[in-house]
Amino acid sequence: MLKATLRSFLAHKGRLALSALAVILSVAFVAGSLIFSDTVTRTFDRLFASTAADVTVQPKQLDLRSARVSGSVQTVPAALRDRVARVDGVAAARAEVSVQNAVVVDGHNRSVGPTTGAPTIAMAWYVTHRSPVKLTSGHAPHGAGEALLDADTAGKKHVRIGDTLTVQAQPGTFRVRVVGIATFTTTNPGAALVFLDPAVAGRELLGSAARATSIAVDAAEGVSDAELKQRVGRAIGTGTYDLKTANEQAKSAAASLGTFLDVIKYVMLGFAGVALLVGVFLIVNTFSMLIAQRTRELGLLRALGADRRQVRRSVLAEALLLGLVGSTLGLAAGIGLALGLIRLMSAFGMNLKATEMVIGWGTPVAAYVVGLGVTFVAAYLPARRAAAVSPMAALVDAEVAGVGKPLRTRAIVGAVIGAVGAAALAGCAAATKTAEAASLLGLGVALTLIATVVAGPLLVRPVIRVLGAAFPALFGPVGLMSQRNALRNPRRTGATAAALMVGLALVGGMSVASASMSASFDRQIDKTLGADFIVQNTNFTPFTREVRDTVARTRGVGLVVQQRLTQVAVRLPNGDRVTTAAAAYGPRLDDVAHITYAQGGSRAALADGHLAMDADYARDHGERVGSVLPVDFPGGGHTELTVAALTKQEAAEGFGAQGGLFLGLATLEKYAPAAQDSALYVNAAGGTKPQDLRPRLERSLRPFPQVQVRNQTDYKQLVHDQIAVLLYLVYALLGLAIVIAVLGVVNTLALSVVERTREIGLLRAIGLGRRQLRRMIRLESVVIAVFGAVLGLALGLVWGVCMQQVLALRGLTALAFPWSTIVAVVIGSAVVGVVAALLPALRASRLNVLAAIAHE
Repeated sequence: MLKATLRSFLAHKGRLALSALAVILSVAFVAGSLIFSDTVTRTFDRLFASTAADVTVQPKQLDLRSARVSGSVQTVPAALRDRVARVDGVAAARAEVSVQNAVVVDGHNRSVGPTTGAPTIAMAWYVTHRSPVKLTSGHAPHGAGEALLDADTAGKKHVRIGDTLTVQAQPGTFRVRVVGIATFTTTNPGAALVFLDPAVAGRELLGSAARATSIAVDAAEGVSDAELKQRVGRAIGTGTYDLKTANEQAKSAAASLGTFLDVIKYVMLGFAGVALLVGVFLIVNTFSMLIAQRTRELGLLRALGADRRQVRRSVLAEALLLGLVGSTLGLAAGIGLALGLIRLMSAFGMNLKATEMVIGWGTPVAAYVVGLGVTFVAAYLPARRAAAVSPMAALVDAEVAGVGKPLRTRAIVGAVIGAVGAAALAGCAAATKTAEAASLLGLGVALTLIATVVAGPLLVRPVIRVLGAAFPALFGPVGLMSQRNALRNPRRTGATAAALMVGLALVGGMSVASASMSASFDRQIDKTLGADFIVQNTNFTPFTREVRDTVARTRGVGLVVQQRLTQVAVRLPNGDRVTTAAAAYGPRLDDVAHITYAQGGSRAALADGHLAMDADYARDHGERVGSVLPVDFPGGGHTELTVAALTKQEAAEGFGAQGGLFLGLATLEKYAPAAQDSALYVNAAGGTKPQDLRPRLERSLRPFPQVQVRNQTDYKQLVHDQIAVLLYLVYALLGLAIVIAVLGVVNTLALSVVERTREIGLLRAIGLGRRQLRRMIRLESVVIAVFGAVLGLALGLVWGVCMQQVLALRGLTALAFPWSTIVAVVIGSAVVGVVAALLPALRASRLNVLAAIAHE
C-alpha cells in the first residue's frame, strides 16, 4: 500500500501542483509574518536595551499618548539631577532633554522630518557608551544656533554642514546652523534626530533651562538596576516620578512599537487565513475529482485485499505528502516574503539588517502545522469517500462520485445552520449595544458563510439555469452544452464557486460598510462643520502658537476659533476611572460648528469650570446636567468640572472620543497650560470671499509646511482617503482569494477535461470544432465564476447591511451601496472565468480524437 500510495502521488503530481500552490501561499504568509515580527522585535529589543540608562526618572504621565494629543511635554526639574547624583550607588546622572513635537524646516520651507509617521526628535547632545549615534563629521554643537543632524535624514533631505534649519518647538521658533553629522551605530528606527547643545536645549525646546524631560542614571559597579531604582526612589519619592530600570524602559518602548508590529502581523495573518480558507475548497475539490477518476483503481485495490482503512490511509498519506511539500516550499517562500518586508521597511527609513533575520523554532512548527493540518482536514472527507468504493467498481466504468446522489442531508444541515446565522444577523440589527451587536455580527457571518458553502450545491441548478439562460440563444448547441456541463455535478460546481464566493463576500460586505461610513461622515460634516476653513497639521499633531498668530494676521481672516485636545482621566459615579480625549474650544464655537444639544448649549458648556458630554454616554453612566466629575489633566492638574450640557452628536470630528467631552479653552489653560492648538476653525471676514482667502492663508503658512488649509470638500476627501486604506486592504485580500480561486477553477476544469476525455473525443468525432470546444469550456468556466460572484455578493451585501447597523450604534447612520463596485465585481468574475479556462480549453482542443475515444 505504501508503494502504491507513493506511485499514485507521483503519477498525479501535475494535478496536485495547483493545490500545493494554495498551501504554499498560506504557509508563506504565516511564516513570513512570524519571521518579520520576530526580527523587528529582536532588533528593537537590542536597540532599547543598549540605549536605555540603568535607571530613568520620568514625570508621572496620565497616558503615553497625552503628549502627542495635546502637544504638551511633561517635565521634571533639572535640579533633580543633583539630588539623584548624591544617592549612594549612582556613578553618573544627567538631565536629558528630548521632545518629539518639534518641526524642522530647511531654507526652502520644506520639512526635514520623515513622511512615514515616525517622529522628529530634538534633544540635547550627550556622548555616552549608550548613544545610538556617533559624530562622524563636523563638530559637536556649542551654544545657541548650532545643531547636529542624523546622517540618514541629512542624506534624504539633502542637508549639508553649514545649512541653516528652522526648528519650530513649543516655546517658539529658532534657527540653527548644521555643524555636524551623526551616524547611527544601531538600527535606525526611521526618526529624524536633531541635537542641540545641552546648555541651551532646555531653554529652546522646553522654554526653561530649569526643566528636563528625564534624568538618566548610571549605576556604580556592583549595584544592580533594581537596587539602584529602590535607592533613588527612597531619595526623591515615587509619588511624583516614574522610575524605570533599563529592562523596564526597554519593555515600555517595545510595547509602544508593538502596536505597529501587531498591525502588520494581523494583516499578514489575515491573508494567510483567506488563503487557508479558499485553499481548503481547492484541495477538497481536487481530491474528490481524483478519487472519482480513480474509482476503478481503488476498486481494484479493494478486490486485491485492501480494506477500507488502508484505502483511507493511502489517500490521507497522499494529502500529507502534498502538505509536506507545500509546507516546505511555503516556509522558504515565507523567508523570502520576510526579506522583502525588511527591505520595504528600509525604503521607509527603518533600517533593518537582513543578516540578523530571526527564525525562531515556533516559525517552522507553525508552518508545518498549518500546511499539514489544512491538507489533512481538506482531504479527510474525500478519503472517507474513497474508502467506501466497492471492489465491484473495478469491473465497471468509472463514474463521477456524487452525481445523482440526493442533496437532502446538505439541505437539512445548511438550513439549520443558515437559520441560526440569520437569527444572529437579525439580532445584530436589533441590538442596542455595540459590543453585543459586534459579537452577533461575527457569529452570523461565520454561520451564514458555512451554511452557504454547505447548501451551495442546492443553489447550482436554479441559479445557473438563470445565469446561463441566454447561452443557447447566443451560442447555440455549444452554449447549451456548457450550461449543462456546469449543472452536471452540483457538488463540484458549488465547491469550485465557493472559493471565489468567500473573497467576494468579504469585498461586498466591506464595500457596503466603507461606502456607508463615507456617506455618514459626508452628511455629518455638512451638518456640523460651519467654518470656511480648518487649519491642521498633516498628521493631526498639535502646532505652535505662531501658526495661530500667522493665521490671525492674514488679511481677510474674520474669525479664528481654536481647538485643543488633551487626555483626561474622569472618575465616574460607579468608581471607574476612564481615560479619554477631551476637546477644548475658544469662544464663538457656534459660529464655526453646528452642535445639536439635548440639554444646555455652547455658552454653558464653554463656561469656566464646566464641560459638555454626549447624552447617551451620560445616560449609560448615570450622569446628568449638574453632575460634578473629578477630572485629572496631564502634568498633575486636577479639578472638579460640572456637566453643563448634553450633546446629541454623531461621529463628527472633535466629538468622536469616548464620552464626547468638550470644555472651554479657559478651563483647559488653567489646568493644562502647556497644551497646544490642534486645529483652527477660520471664517472669512465680511467682504472677503472664501475662495480669495484660501491662497492668502496658504501663502502666510508657507514657513509651516506641515500645516494644511482644508475646506469642507478637502475634509471629506481626507476622510474618504482614510477609509480607502481599509478598503485597499480588503481588495488585496480579494486579489489573493481570486488568485487561489482561479487556481481552483483551472484545477477543476483540467481534471474535468481528463474525466471527460472520451466524451470530448466523441463530440469532436461528430463534428465539434476545436474553436467550439474551447468556447464550450470557457462558457462553463464563466458561468461557474459568475455563480460564485452572485452568491458572494448576495451574502456580502447582507453582511454589509448588518455592519452598517453596528456602525449606526456609533453614530454612522447612513446606508450606501457601492453599485459601481458591485457591477465591476460581476464583470471581473466573468473575466476571471475566461482567464481560468484558457489552459484547460487549449489542452482539450489539442486532444487526439481517436485516442480520446479509446481513453478509459
